[in-house]
Amino acid sequence: MHDQRLGERAGNCSLEEIVMAVKTRRDYFGLALNIDTKHIVAASRMVSQTTGFVVQPNKAVVGANAFAHASGIHQDGVLKARDTYEIMRAEDVGWSANKIVLGKLSGRNAFKARLQELGVQLESEADINAAFAKFKELADRKSDIFDEDILALVSDEAVTHEQETYRLVSLRQHSETGERPHAEVVFSAGGKEVRGASDGNGPVDASLKAIESHVKSGAEMVLYSVNAISGSTESRGEVTVRLQNSGRVVNGVGADPDIVVASAKAYLSALNKLQSKADRVAAQG
Repeated sequence: MHDQRLGERAGNCSLEEIVMAVKTRRDYFGLALNIDTKHIVAASRMVSQTTGFVVQPNKAVVGANAFAHASGIHQDGVLKARDTYEIMRAEDVGWSANKIVLGKLSGRNAFKARLQELGVQLESEADINAAFAKFKELADRKSDIFDEDILALVSDEAVTHEQETYRLVSLRQHSETGERPHAEVVFSAGGKEVRGASDGNGPVDASLKAIESHVKSGAEMVLYSVNAISGSTESRGEVTVRLQNSGRVVNGVGADPDIVVASAKAYLSALNKLQSKADRVAAQG
């Protein structure tokens, strides 16, 4: 674990697999670990969101399918004797054991309780109320709300508390077979509402070009990554955009059931971070 940097070289081992191998076979290795493994999944999600690299579903321990059992024989075995097919419990590494799915009829107390189960601590009742309002808004657009949706929603809410130069107000785009997509984006820039419009190779490309047509940041996009937060067509999409400009590299993340909107949010988030870094450099100079 000494000075391990992401992407330093090929062949780095998965530390979560080593940790859980040692923990589950303590009798064999004769080692004790002072690691709270319940934070492994949360740490994995944080790294995935920060880097923009999606964890593949079949990844051991932290993959979405790590504790899924599709085979009827497997399911029967798990129900009768869990350790037949699972040498560790999903709860041991941070997956929620609570399978109750929240929806539009869920109340504030249920939402607050789920936040506590997920280890999310908001600073004040006002923050909880703001997050709950976004939860209800999402529930009107999506029938079932999963833990991943809530974590992305709270992450979105935390970002809005940061100092923002740019913030999405509305987005309108038109895409039709055989015609070049067009987008119009309204966003606030330095407290003023501005509008950008552009064509593009697709609705996402048109939307980001519409923003850039006004901002003129000149930044190079070095990563665009999309991840479905939960496994259905109505799930929230999480987009990571990585921009590079004048030696500065930043990641912006946006989430929304509409992937085009999520992309615009992610792009504006990255622009905010570029602006913040530029302001700090100017202040130091």
